[in-house]
Amino acid sequence: MSERPFAWERSYPPGISWDAPVRTSAIPDLFDKAVADFGPRRMIEYRGVDLTYEAMRKMVDKATAGFLRGGIGRGLTLAVYLPNTPYHPIAFFGGLKAGARLVMLSPLDAERELAYKLKDSGARTLVTTDLGHMLPMATKLLDAGHLDRVIVGEDAAWGAPPIPVAPIPDSPNVIRWPDYVRGSQIPADWPTVAPSDIAVLQYTGGTTGLPKGAILTHANLTAATSIYETWFNGQNLSKAGEDRVVCVLPLFHIYALTTILLRQIKSGNEILLRLKFDVETTLCDIEQLRATVFLGVPTMWIALANTPGIERRDLSSLRYCGSGGAPLPVETARRFANQTGHRLLGGWGMTETSPAGTNLPAVGPDKPGSIGLPMPGFEMGVVALDEPTRELSQGETGELRVKGPNVTSGYWNRPEETKAAFADGYFLTGDIGYMDEDGYFFIVDRKKDMILSGGFNVYPQVVEQAIYEHPAVAEALVIGVPDEYRGEAAKAFVALREGADPFTLDELRGFLADKVGKHEMPQQLEIRDALPRSAVGKLIKTSLREDERRKAASDAGAS
Repeated sequence: MSERPFAWERSYPPGISWDAPVRTSAIPDLFDKAVADFGPRRMIEYRGVDLTYEAMRKMVDKATAGFLRGGIGRGLTLAVYLPNTPYHPIAFFGGLKAGARLVMLSPLDAERELAYKLKDSGARTLVTTDLGHMLPMATKLLDAGHLDRVIVGEDAAWGAPPIPVAPIPDSPNVIRWPDYVRGSQIPADWPTVAPSDIAVLQYTGGTTGLPKGAILTHANLTAATSIYETWFNGQNLSKAGEDRVVCVLPLFHIYALTTILLRQIKSGNEILLRLKFDVETTLCDIEQLRATVFLGVPTMWIALANTPGIERRDLSSLRYCGSGGAPLPVETARRFANQTGHRLLGGWGMTETSPAGTNLPAVGPDKPGSIGLPMPGFEMGVVALDEPTRELSQGETGELRVKGPNVTSGYWNRPEETKAAFADGYFLTGDIGYMDEDGYFFIVDRKKDMILSGGFNVYPQVVEQAIYEHPAVAEALVIGVPDEYRGEAAKAFVALREGADPFTLDELRGFLADKVGKHEMPQQLEIRDALPRSAVGKLIKTSLREDERRKAASDAGAS
């Protein structure tokens, strides 16, 4: 990396400095300070239930005491298997205050994946809820020997459950939350937790094999929180103690965990916690509860942009609209801005960066498709795909590498993968991109998604962005499939907008004729009612690739 000043610094908004202090701490200290500063303020609103900072502290302290009495503390892993419910922050802050490290489990994970993460992380105690399928799944894992104990938070504690709840089995190893924390003595002194301690094992990378647990320390997560705070507060996109933030992003995912739970609590803001994303509920939160911040993944913004009459809705309370978790289609950002007058900002990050990385400034040149500028304290560069220690020049395309106090030190129980992920002191992201003359970065695709077609590199994201310009397209994904002539070719999967007429491959290719190169043209098209999504709601290609592999194997067998 070249010496400072970095190219992107000259594009920073006024008042933002790259070398602004990045403050780190143990997460329990961050929480305790927020309670001391904002005690009587409302921290979370959930289904009409208001929880102040002080009320949450009492619940967290009881949880911590319960964990300590149950033997959960330093050196042990606690599994958190929860959707968006107040039990999540209670278990999160309580587990960390006890000195444990946490493993976040997704409610959408299959049984086999959950069992693998439990074994790999070493977690033998799991916190869940009786809402939906979660308790039955947890008890299956318990019965199979993957757990010693399941702690169940009853959803009825927050009012009438929105979906059916499961009966809690009569078992000594399944404990109701009130019983678990009842009678636990608050200690005179809490365990000492250091910033260097592991806070979270956040699993990632399941699309290419077994998931890897990214090691995120208290320092990593609070550094990311500090970086976000400097960036957003410095541009008046966020105001401490004044924001009301819609949280439909799942708290078990790193995006919401840092940008909403940690950052908003540190700032004394209010979180409107929602079990899942629903267009009308989100619009009501903005119009009626006067939310000031909404963070979503691209599929949420696509749904909002496709909502009839969105241009007539009152979104005037919004101070900031952010997109993350996956590349945002340029056409979606353009449509939403034209419909509502709100510019969709956002940037890039990954589990391994906690996830702070780059962001678009509120004021600056229009650079469609850019992921923005590296934020304060965070370094980014571009290196050769075949030589990760050789830095490339501005405008050249290669693999993005990063460094910063928020970046993971590696993967849990994966020394070889950890070693392969770093070169010359930098973390190799697996994203292919470039930096322009103003220091703005662009990602053209994931290294593992690149299609080699007839000797040419084809970046699916480039083709997807062009397909999104078609007026009938709601969502699009492109993957590489076997091709006898080219070796590999692009196949497009499309979901149509409501009421739109389907089109043929030839019609799509005609539409794309002036938008992508001949080597990038899709050779196949499949229109589906819906495209597959991940737990956080972003479009994913894993099952599409699996479908194509099965189809190829079946065709080979038939011949």
